Amino acid sequence: MKSIICENFGPLNSLVYKEVETPEIQNPSDVLIKVFSSGVNFPDGLLVQGKYQLKPPLPFTPGMEVSGEVLNIGSEVTEFKIGDRVAGLSQLGGYSEYNLLNKTSVYKIPLEMEHDQACALLCAYGTSHYALKQRANLKKGDTLVVLGASGSTGIAAIQIGKIMGAKVIAAASSIEKQNYTKSLGADITIGYENIKDQLKELTNNKGVDVIFDPVGGELFEESSRALSRYGKILVIGFASGKIPKFPINLALVKEFDIVGVFWGAFTRNNTDAFKENMNELFNWFKDGKINPQIEEKFKLQDASKALDKILNRGTKGKVILYPWLKSTLNKANCKFVYCK
Repeated sequence: MKSIICENFGPLNSLVYKEVETPEIQNPSDVLIKVFSSGVNFPDGLLVQGKYQLKPPLPFTPGMEVSGEVLNIGSEVTEFKIGDRVAGLSQLGGYSEYNLLNKTSVYKIPLEMEHDQACALLCAYGTSHYALKQRANLKKGDTLVVLGASGSTGIAAIQIGKIMGAKVIAAASSIEKQNYTKSLGADITIGYENIKDQLKELTNNKGVDVIFDPVGGELFEESSRALSRYGKILVIGFASGKIPKFPINLALVKEFDIVGVFWGAFTRNNTDAFKENMNELFNWFKDGKINPQIEEKFKLQDASKALDKILNRGTKGKVILYPWLKSTLNKANCKFVYCK
């Protein structure tokens, strides 16, 4: 099979597109998936560059979410059959034509859901859902600020925040991105300049209840100064490339909480709650309450270009890799054509 390989930590363009051995069923609980769509995520790029908090042994294949169809199953797998449409989570290995996963990491997807949407739902919506539901305990009537609101995780936070009854303020770096988040359900949109003063004015100096921050850097400190007493700022990630140096006395004086969100650990250590979350997300999709947005689609061999676009924050929505292509693009319907 064809796969993207990181042979050494380094620049994105050092990734190698090559033929490797196709995985085979090894354990009774294994599910082999033919991958039609592979999601591209910010941490994938950090892993390749050796900048992530975890470093996998070399060589490795990046990619943590896939969608496709079941090609083979282990002897103890009764939940799935060959040909089922599924999505799956893998710590690594997603940038490949095939992916071997344990059945506990695989989910049937609704018939009305496209494979691209399934990929977008897993990490982006999974992270935002866990952050707002389990970590923030977001309540109806709360004021939620979403930083980096036009990215796939930010979009998910906007939509989930609205479902949970919050007033959502979406913050993004340009007017174009702000208008985009408004079209997706944000109540108010703002830029990053003087964000503390903007948020204070919007809340009549009461402050906001929850800040969803996948950006980090200086924005973390400035926005946290607009938190209400007992408010929470969720540490999602550091898309700015800078880990905040934070004056911790602010948390003492204002009595707000700094809450870490490590969705990967949640999926491994709280499997029952994770499964409940995923079922809720799929039901919301079927009910039309959430709508994953796809920004751009790349061939598998162009993975470095896809990662570069994400790391340079040039996206609005989800970026997808296609391992199986008959042609580059079907211009009639603007969808890639799969080789099955």
